[in-house]
Amino acid sequence: MEGIVCVAVWAVTLAMVMASVLWAYRWNHPKVNGRLPPGSLGFPLLGETMQFFAPNPTCDISPFVKERLKRYGSIFKTSIVGRSVVVSADPDLNYYVFQQEGKLFESWYPDTFTEIFGRDNVGSLHGFMYKYLKSLVLRLYGQENLKAVLLAETDHACRDSLASWASLQSVELKDAISTMIFDLTAKKLIGYEPSKSSENLRKNFVAFIRGLISFPVDIPGTAYHECMQGRKNAMKVLKQMMRERMAQPGRRSEDFFDVLIEELRREKPVMTEAVALDLMFVLLFASFETTALALTLGIKLLAENPRVLEALTATTKQGLCRKQLTRDDAVLCGQEEHEAIAKNRKDSDAGLTWAEYRSMTFTSQVILEIVRLANIVPGIFRKALQDIEFNGYTIPAGWGVMVCPPAVHLNPKIYEDPLAFNPWRWQDKAEITGGTKHFMAFGGGLRFCVGTDLSKVLMATFIHSLVTKYSWKTIKGGNIVRTPGLSFPDGYHVQFFPKN
Repeated sequence: MEGIVCVAVWAVTLAMVMASVLWAYRWNHPKVNGRLPPGSLGFPLLGETMQFFAPNPTCDISPFVKERLKRYGSIFKTSIVGRSVVVSADPDLNYYVFQQEGKLFESWYPDTFTEIFGRDNVGSLHGFMYKYLKSLVLRLYGQENLKAVLLAETDHACRDSLASWASLQSVELKDAISTMIFDLTAKKLIGYEPSKSSENLRKNFVAFIRGLISFPVDIPGTAYHECMQGRKNAMKVLKQMMRERMAQPGRRSEDFFDVLIEELRREKPVMTEAVALDLMFVLLFASFETTALALTLGIKLLAENPRVLEALTATTKQGLCRKQLTRDDAVLCGQEEHEAIAKNRKDSDAGLTWAEYRSMTFTSQVILEIVRLANIVPGIFRKALQDIEFNGYTIPAGWGVMVCPPAVHLNPKIYEDPLAFNPWRWQDKAEITGGTKHFMAFGGGLRFCVGTDLSKVLMATFIHSLVTKYSWKTIKGGNIVRTPGLSFPDGYHVQFFPKN
């Protein structure tokens, strides 16, 4: 009897092992009409998720992508959080993906990202609905409103913040800049003022951000769980705000949330309340976090590259123009634009004008170089709507495609000495107003970031106030980690000193 039981156990075990082997084989060898890109889909369900989220303490391409580029080339397959994905570091494929959105590809993100940003978030919407929401957002973040309103308010916020920080012995820069931008944009979006509210709304977004790009395990104690709790609490505030405003039909429009409320009150509204709430959540997050990260890295890079900092200030002319100049030094002497702007004003305390902002040629080059190295967005996701042939490979219908900006921005065949902070590489190049094959820091195609101009204005006005009125030194921190999103795990603490 015992022998029979033993044989039965062994038979069941063997069957389970064989079934597991067959499952693993089919997972890694899916049926496809054509030839898949090289690569590995890893273990069933788990895929290569652990490797994708592995920390990287440099500005370089993540080891996950770098190792596979060497092994497989610029196009390879993998599996992340349970989904099969083709990763592209190929500029031509990237451009093709962006240009064919709505035809061969559509915007898509893994299910865990959708849970984080909401099922009805703008990144998951397509066609008319996406274009409709984009047109609404451009009322706030478009160039017309930037010129008329936001430039002056941004300049004022930067001046006030730097003045208050200069009285402190140390400032954790990433947190300070995040607070400055959040207070500015949250007021424009939902009329939020921290001093007048009982809710610390930004605290919920800080919790959200900590687990935004983390391994998706939703159990207490994990970063992902903290992220989901942050979203839950922030959405609770937004829902309460919506209920209060919907109950005030005569309310005067004061912010962007009121614009959405007006749209919801139409006889046949285009959007739902869920769409409006998810849009507000995404805008509140995207408006401050991405720019704050890039600007913090930018100030760190300026501190580490005094030649670039000199090119932004008047010390260039005094220090370099008295000696025999190289060609590069001659370029530097023409770049003291911030000091020139300050000197040409009749009122030294006057705010920055749109003409002055547009005259910041070298500053715009510095900003492009900052965002090229920052690579705030490690991957831009799309989904193939049908089987697609490219360079002999097949991208099956339903598979994800991850365009990898860092692999392009840090490609030595495209950018000489790609890890060097060199704003002069952008000199004499045409102004970038959309995504290109070689530059996609703000996305590309139909979904080129609607907040691009606001982000550039924020960075330019902050740099202007900083280099004309202050110097600074690093106190501690500044180390970066990518998981794969950029973060400063030990902060970046600096001290500011007013210039005479």
